[in-house]
Amino acid sequence: MKLTKPQREALRMKFGGLCAYCGNPLGDRWHADHFEAVRRNDWGKVPGPPEHPERDRLDNLMPACAPCNIDKHSMKLEDWRGQMERSHDVLHRDNGTYRRMLRYGLVLEARRPIVFHFERSAMRAGA
Repeated sequence: MKLTKPQREALRMKFGGLCAYCGNPLGDRWHADHFEAVRRNDWGKVPGPPEHPERDRLDNLMPACAPCNIDKHSMKLEDWRGQMERSHDVLHRDNGTYRRMLRYGLVLEARRPIVFHFERSAMRAGA
C-alpha cells in the first residue's frame, strides 16, 4: 500500500513520533510495519504477490524504527516477543564474549517479559 504524505505523517504520530515497539524516536528513515504480516515472496528480482492482501490496509500499520521492523520481519507479535525473551539463553549458549562479560560484571541481565511501547501506551491510556 502506498501511503500519501498525510497518511504517513498521521501514522508516524500514532505514538507521538516513537516506534510502536521499542518506543525510541523514529527519525527520518522509519518503516510502516504491517502488524499482521502481509508476507510477500520478494527473494527474486520481481516481488511475488502478497499472501494476505486483505491485511494491506492503514489500520494494520504500525510506525516502527528500521531495526524493530527488520527484526520482527513477518513474525506474529507473540512469536517475536518469545524470540526476544529467549535471547539470553541464545547468548549464553552461543557467545563466549557475552559469557565472559557476565563473569566480569560488564553486563547485567534483566530477564523480564517484553512489553512493547504501544502496549505500555494503551495501559497508561486505560489507567
